Amino acid sequence: MSFDKIQYAFMEHIRQPKENPLPHGIEDRRMAIYRDLFFNNIEGFISSGFPVLKSLYSREDWQKLIRKFFIEHDCQSPYFLDIAAEFVNYLVNTYERAKNDPIFMIELAHYEWVELDVSICQQDESELPIGSAITSVPLFLSSTARNLSYQFAVHNISADYIPTQPGATPHYFVVYRDHEDEIQFLVTNAMTALLLSLIETTPGIDFFELCNCVLQQAPQFSEQQIHDGANSTLMTMAHKGVVVTKNEDENLY
Repeated sequence: MSFDKIQYAFMEHIRQPKENPLPHGIEDRRMAIYRDLFFNNIEGFISSGFPVLKSLYSREDWQKLIRKFFIEHDCQSPYFLDIAAEFVNYLVNTYERAKNDPIFMIELAHYEWVELDVSICQQDESELPIGSAITSVPLFLSSTARNLSYQFAVHNISADYIPTQPGATPHYFVVYRDHEDEIQFLVTNAMTALLLSLIETTPGIDFFELCNCVLQQAPQFSEQQIHDGANSTLMTMAHKGVVVTKNEDENLY
């Protein structure tokens, strides 16, 4: 048997030991070590990355969910830190929700994964803080911030609060890494989410162009109301490090 075939047989048995025979010439006692090692490592990383989601399942049902991921998903990254992202990708693109799965499982899983994503992402070294000149510098969403919206109030979900239908309006959040490298979760609103979304999709946009874009989407507000609201909101976001600039002229901030 070729080495490739041996590897394939080994992998298939590790994933589904009941459906695939032991690789030729390897005793079950030795394979049991690998079976437990591989699955327990995967289960451990996912459990630690999605504690709230896990708390909504019985131990048996959680093990079944992780086993399905272990069997059905081909991870594209060899790094353990990427397992959580692979799990979310699996839930979004492959997994078919079962009756015992909460209706919000994908949104909750994504919300929990974002904490890890923000904690390990590399900050863009060209980013600079903004002081008092929010109207005079190009605006960027920090590389260590995420502007999010969900149909469910994912920040409130627990074993004691399990919603059965989405909210009437979206729920908005910012997850970001603060100046002490601590992960922070911030509940926002539709206008803040719009401002940050426009900055994210139009990196380097200036304050007045940003306000004009908001005015087009929210004509019920006057130009002055939008300018005042945007200035206040963006200064708060700049203070937290969510909004930054990349202007190298230190006199501007």
